[in-house]
Amino acid sequence: MQTSSHSIPSTQSTWLHLGAGAFHRAHQSWYLNQLHKLGDTRWSLALGNIRNSASQATLNQLGRQQGVYTLEVISPDGDIDYHTITAIKKVIPWDATLSQLIQIGADPETKLISFTVTEGGYFLKDDGHLDLNHPVIVQELAEPNTFATVYGVLVAILRQRLATQAGPITLLNCDNLRHNGDCLRTGLNEYIAALGDKALAAWCDNAISTPNSMVDRITPQSDEALLERLVEQGIDNDQVPVACEAFSQWVIEDDFIAGRPELERVGVEFVEDVIPFEEAKIRVLNASHSGIAWAGALLGAQSIDESLTPQVREWIRNYVAQDVSAALPKGPIDLDEYCKTTLHRFSNAKVRDTNQRVSSDSIAKLQQFILPTLKTRYQQSEVPKATLVLVALWYLFMQRRAAGTLPFEYQDRAIESVPFETIFAEQDSLKAFAQSSALMGSLAEHPTFTEDLREVVKQVESTLAESSIS
Repeated sequence: MQTSSHSIPSTQSTWLHLGAGAFHRAHQSWYLNQLHKLGDTRWSLALGNIRNSASQATLNQLGRQQGVYTLEVISPDGDIDYHTITAIKKVIPWDATLSQLIQIGADPETKLISFTVTEGGYFLKDDGHLDLNHPVIVQELAEPNTFATVYGVLVAILRQRLATQAGPITLLNCDNLRHNGDCLRTGLNEYIAALGDKALAAWCDNAISTPNSMVDRITPQSDEALLERLVEQGIDNDQVPVACEAFSQWVIEDDFIAGRPELERVGVEFVEDVIPFEEAKIRVLNASHSGIAWAGALLGAQSIDESLTPQVREWIRNYVAQDVSAALPKGPIDLDEYCKTTLHRFSNAKVRDTNQRVSSDSIAKLQQFILPTLKTRYQQSEVPKATLVLVALWYLFMQRRAAGTLPFEYQDRAIESVPFETIFAEQDSLKAFAQSSALMGSLAEHPTFTEDLREVVKQVESTLAESSIS
């Protein structure tokens, strides 16, 4: 681990974030804005996109609004506060060469680069190493200026920092992958090795830090109703507001090689080891979120709060009490209480998240959020029936997708990595599903996994047939 630095430079420092999504603007940008409100404005945000993605229109409009937007914060009891966020001082227009983004990333004043990467966006294999055979990685390595991944963009920035002696920098993950900083470091090192850039590899050994972090705040997609609520508040000059729940958490390993904002003043927890916090969050909140979305889709519900029937709540409570609590070592978090709080947060109808959004990218979510608990429980010589309920829900969800009867279009960036058409064309589709190594990794070869899952699928099917959205 690099030497941590609590010092804040006396001059202005830039924090570059890659990705203009709603979560960043409800979480990291909000935290820095809270620090600014205390009078500490020594750090400011620059915001840009890697790809010409769906958030491009948001970025463009945010540029027209000079980085200023409204954050609607909703409590579990339905109380609403409106915050004007002014922490973003530079909005970087997207272009295919990312020239402005790279220039700002390589500026000596830029001391911190953060990003939110979906689980599949790391392109890591089951063993944690970079998948150098993935078509996206193959293409980007062959054509480095195509910028299809976070690795390609970071390499471009770091190469320029090395060439201009711009100084060390912290790379900060703000996403749901466990050990995200360590995973980034592994992926980035192996990407640079594949490029054959030994000078950059040697420089990175001493000039970057990659702390692990855990982030949490429910941030649903914005809609017309949000804009209408703003107009009712007399706010009619903001086309890109964001809504979120009042709860927010950010836990970071204190490993910042080039200084950092004093975010502990506004509630960020800096710790030596983030693992106990991230494991609780990933296995309780993230896994449950996915399971609720799959169950809700099977029940015909559109949103998470509508999906929380008594049966679905019982499935989630059993999953945490029977398997997660046994799979994890004793830590600083009361998992039963955390589960109770999580279900309460998910039931907030005023922070309505859709099952379509939460169920997206479920291949990576299954592998990252759920399979670790299954593997541990099998290693403990237990049949993890409560966790198998979540896998059964996803099997039935994907079965509906194959039949074209899901209530929405399922979106998954890793969909081509698993041969679902072949799986659901098999006479025994459950066996093909359970024994797909692309999906289940080493669990596909477990001697009882297929039949354990088959038994639970039958139970879940029976229960769903008797259930309805109340």
